[in-house]
Amino acid sequence: MIRVLLVDDQSLIRSGFRALLDLEDDIEVVAEAADGGEGLALLREHLPDVALVDIQMPVMDGIEVTRRIAADPALASVHVVILTNYGMDEYVLEALRAGAAGFLVKDIVPEDFLHAVRVAARGDALLAPSITRKLIHRYVTQPPPTTGAALEELTSREREAVVLAAQGLTNDQIADRMVISPMTAKTHINRAMAKLHTRDRAQLVVLAYESGLVAPRNR
Repeated sequence: MIRVLLVDDQSLIRSGFRALLDLEDDIEVVAEAADGGEGLALLREHLPDVALVDIQMPVMDGIEVTRRIAADPALASVHVVILTNYGMDEYVLEALRAGAAGFLVKDIVPEDFLHAVRVAARGDALLAPSITRKLIHRYVTQPPPTTGAALEELTSREREAVVLAAQGLTNDQIADRMVISPMTAKTHINRAMAKLHTRDRAQLVVLAYESGLVAPRNR
C-alpha cells in the first residue's frame, strides 16, 4: 500500500486529488494539510511514502518543507513531489536541489497523475526527458559547471548509468541499453547516489547536468 500525504492550501485541489487516489486499491491518503507547517507536522506523524506538496503556500512554502524533510534522517523514506501550476515554474529547480523527487503540473491528466505517484513511491525518476531538457537548459547552462571532482569517485559503468538516468531512462531501460540486469542497473544508480550524496534520482539528474557530465541539448 502506497501511503500519500496531500499538502496544498487549495481545498478544491486536495479534494480532487484525494478523489482520484481513493479509487485506487494500492494507494491510501493518510492525511491532508492546508499549509506547509501543518504538513510537516503530519509528515512526522504519519511517515507517508509520498508527499504531494504545493510549491506556494502560507506559513511555509513547499521548498522549505522539502528542505526540512531532506535534513531530517527520520523522514529519509519520504519522497516529495512538488505540485505547481506551471510546467516551468521558476522555483522548480530550487525544489529539486532542496531534495524533491520531482514535480507535477496541477492540470495533469488523471492517468499520468496516478502513474507519477506510483513512480515516486518506487523512488524512480519523476521528470520526463522533455521537461528535464527544458528545465536544465534554462537554469543550469548559464553558470559554468559547479563540480566535477565528485564524479571521479564513480566507476565507468556507474557514470554510464547516471548519464542514462539523466536522459530520463528507467532502470529497465538502462539495463537494456547497458546489457545488464535491472537489478544491476539499480545497483549502479544507488551506488552513484551514495557516492555523490544525492537524496534521490531527481537530485542525481540535476548534479549530472550541473557538473557537465551531461550536456543539455539546444532544443
